[in-house]
Amino acid sequence: MKIYGNRQLKTLPGKVIRPTSALVREAVFNIWQGSIADCRWLDLCAGNGSMGAEALCRGASLVVGIEKWAKACAVIKQNWEQVAQPDQNFEVIRGDVVRQLKILAGKQFDYIYFDPPYASKLYQPVLEAIAHYQLLDQTGELAVEHSANQTPSSPTSNLEVCRQKVYGNTALTFYRP
Repeated sequence: MKIYGNRQLKTLPGKVIRPTSALVREAVFNIWQGSIADCRWLDLCAGNGSMGAEALCRGASLVVGIEKWAKACAVIKQNWEQVAQPDQNFEVIRGDVVRQLKILAGKQFDYIYFDPPYASKLYQPVLEAIAHYQLLDQTGELAVEHSANQTPSSPTSNLEVCRQKVYGNTALTFYRP
């Protein structure tokens, strides 16, 4: 798998991890272009860390990733170490995404990318936790990747849908405070 600047990333064999496609990844960074440098980025259900790696390559000052699978966490850390500059910070947190969001309470992120397994029941609880812990900066945006035939709903009045995009079988719903 290659990302911005033709950098090669490690990935895990099999179908346990479904990395965000190059088309969707490029679309997200085109939508948010010009505002990634020096941003704080949160990557939920990070997989192999391709979205966080892309954010680091484009100048994010902080990238935090949460991933449940230990082997994936090791790959994410390797990928981020490979692309991060000395002035960039990153952290990989292993564990259940809903539980781990609690430890981030008091921190805010400019961009949050959430890409759970499409058939999971994580959408609503994660959106509610993001709103409850106020993890999204008032000027920030949250992108939720999902199947094109489903749409996560707004969990509370704290988040509103600001745009939706479809790329084949994959869709993105964007939220803002």
